[in-house]
Amino acid sequence: MKTWTKRLICVTGAAALTFAAVSISCAKTPVSGSAQTLSSKGNAGTAYAETRSQIVPQDSLKIVEALQNSFRAISDGVLPSVVEVDVTETKTVQTIDPFEDFRKFFGLPGQGDDSDNGKKGRTREYETKGLGSGVIVRRTGNVLYVLTNNHVAGNASKISVKLNDGKEFEGKLVGADSRMDIALVSFESKDKSIPVAILGDSDAVKTGDICLAMGAPLGYSQSVTQGIVSAKGRSGSGIGNINDFIQTDAAINQGNSGGPLVNIYGEVIGINTWIASQSGGSQGLGFSIPINNIKSAIDSLISKGKVVSGWLGVSLQSNLTNEFKEALGIKDYEGGLASQVFIDSPAYKGGIKPGDYIIAIDGTKVKSLDEVQRFVGRLEAGRTSVFTVIRGGEKLDISVKIEERTEKVEAGKSWPGFTAVPLTEDVLKELEIEDKVKGVAVTNVMAKSPAASLRLQSGDVITAVNGKSVKNIKEFYTELSKTDKSINFDVYSNGGTITTGTYKF
Repeated sequence: MKTWTKRLICVTGAAALTFAAVSISCAKTPVSGSAQTLSSKGNAGTAYAETRSQIVPQDSLKIVEALQNSFRAISDGVLPSVVEVDVTETKTVQTIDPFEDFRKFFGLPGQGDDSDNGKKGRTREYETKGLGSGVIVRRTGNVLYVLTNNHVAGNASKISVKLNDGKEFEGKLVGADSRMDIALVSFESKDKSIPVAILGDSDAVKTGDICLAMGAPLGYSQSVTQGIVSAKGRSGSGIGNINDFIQTDAAINQGNSGGPLVNIYGEVIGINTWIASQSGGSQGLGFSIPINNIKSAIDSLISKGKVVSGWLGVSLQSNLTNEFKEALGIKDYEGGLASQVFIDSPAYKGGIKPGDYIIAIDGTKVKSLDEVQRFVGRLEAGRTSVFTVIRGGEKLDISVKIEERTEKVEAGKSWPGFTAVPLTEDVLKELEIEDKVKGVAVTNVMAKSPAASLRLQSGDVITAVNGKSVKNIKEFYTELSKTDKSINFDVYSNGGTITTGTYKF
């Protein structure tokens, strides 16, 4: 399992309640009614404990035993569907010839293979082995499907699936998705007694719910740890993952990746994926992909070998400050700002404009840009969805026909091709511009975009759009939304203002 290590400035922990049934072993004493110690000064003796009544009251013990029996039943029911996933990856590396310059100087042949003519050294392959966990989620005839993480099995050249009874099977990668960090592995068996796990409803999970994490931490197969759901909706954007996560204090370590997070009903509510740790080991900060994020992806992986994600075609701007939102007139809303729109994308065709603030999709409110991404990713290609946006202070409903996300569509031109930011005091100070200058600052100019064609550079200040003066970010996006055939900007730079050329759509 991969471990993402985060430096934590302040770490707080929740107290854990541990229940234990106490068993008392009573020895018969040679003298009834009291304990005797047979000893003399300087000699070791033997102490006999007297017989005592049960320490824990029977009524209290029944409650603890019921909880223990529940954990036993969950473990007995789910562990047979939990597997260890052993993988082998074949990697190719380029070796360097330390005498390359010497050979070139004297005109001697290099040591590379024929394909590189001795210029790059030799290539060699080597194998690395690793392990993770998985859970059986589907059976079709004699084929069983194991859900795990992409970082466990997504690049494997060989896969072995080991059941809890020790039986091993050769696995085959069905498909994987790096953005969701999931993979599906299949193996064949005629044994109909191999159980398939029950998938629960992760949307019904609440903070404080009891949960169990299962898998093969550090190679110790069929391990079970218990804790609670510490939080929901944790972002995975920092690790390049589009999921929101269930956080748990149930111990998760390397090797737990791909294993299930289970509720008290024995249902899988998540797939254990990563930990936040300063040491590389469990510190009570484990994160699982909610199973509802994955259910439709399982069908897609089986039928198409990949996850088919919806594509809207907007670039969402992160880290919006309260000052930024107030300047844009959206301080009372939650959602995602479409700072750029890809030309000829579904959003572009449907009428979404740069500066539109998405607050709902098909009537469901979205609370962050991560939630916008997840929602759109689950939409089926060909479906028409309604996006509710705030534009210029007004609420609009825009219908967009969703397309399938591919590498080709992601490489399209973005409009306008840069990120606009308000001219706050800090920005003016950084750009060394007088506060009498009004407009928006240019950052993150995209290659091969309209902005690049117009020779815009980071640090420029746009003061007008198509000759119309813009004093703030809200006016800028309002004027930008009116353009449909051509555009030019007035740009303040180095103490003077110039007008760019005209970009025609």
